[in-house]
Amino acid sequence: MTERGAGARGRAVLLGAGPGDPDLLTVRAARALAEADLLLYDALVDRRVLDLAPQASRFFVGKRAGRAAIAQTTINALIVRAARRGRVVVRVKSGDPFVLGRGAEEALACEAARVPCEVIPGLSSAIAGPATVGIPVTHRELAPGFLVLSAAPAIHYRSILSRLTPGCVTVVLMMSVGARREITEFLLGAGWPATMPAALVLGASLPESWSWTGPLGELASVEPPRDRAALPGLIVLGPVVSLAEAIARAAMGPEDVSFAQPLGCEERA
Repeated sequence: MTERGAGARGRAVLLGAGPGDPDLLTVRAARALAEADLLLYDALVDRRVLDLAPQASRFFVGKRAGRAAIAQTTINALIVRAARRGRVVVRVKSGDPFVLGRGAEEALACEAARVPCEVIPGLSSAIAGPATVGIPVTHRELAPGFLVLSAAPAIHYRSILSRLTPGCVTVVLMMSVGARREITEFLLGAGWPATMPAALVLGASLPESWSWTGPLGELASVEPPRDRAALPGLIVLGPVVSLAEAIARAAMGPEDVSFAQPLGCEERA
């Protein structure tokens, strides 16, 4: 990486890299990567995305559950310092910067430091992950909306899902694969039916992706293949999961899909 000339105005770019496949990047994201001097990238960012910035230096700042990680305040400082030195620093995040990605914290750090900051949205895996296996997060007759939650810390999703009528909206639980047994036990204990359609999606959009669909009551016992177990993943809950097989077959010809009756969405006491 070469220093820019004296007085050069650096900037920060908070870039969403999408669910993994570099073909799902936006055109603006690809252009920003080509302009980058420094990449600060997450653990789940595909190396093929990083290769779109051949002139940039790379610095890993990713976080993975159960592993030591760089503090967010340190990441904020790295962004600000590089931009102040006249560099185009691109913070590369999987999915979208503002969907469970701490992008807002980094944008506010730039604002406080008076560093120009551009946000380039990315395709969130909360939507793309289910879509890659034929699950629409909304459907006119089955789900009027969807709810995206992180499975960590557990207190957050438990507080919300314990008051939600099962099936009234599609629920997407991010960072949840390792906690699927605890999630299943909690939901069944909270009155969710064991027959509720559920899905487990790993490595969405990648060649090695893997998925399972079935009833919620069986989710806790699902074991992905050993060579796929470390892939990032999510859990989907709701009637729309029952459409996955038919939609995945859509390219082979029209299918006769019958729709379940939608459930009411009033909050439970």
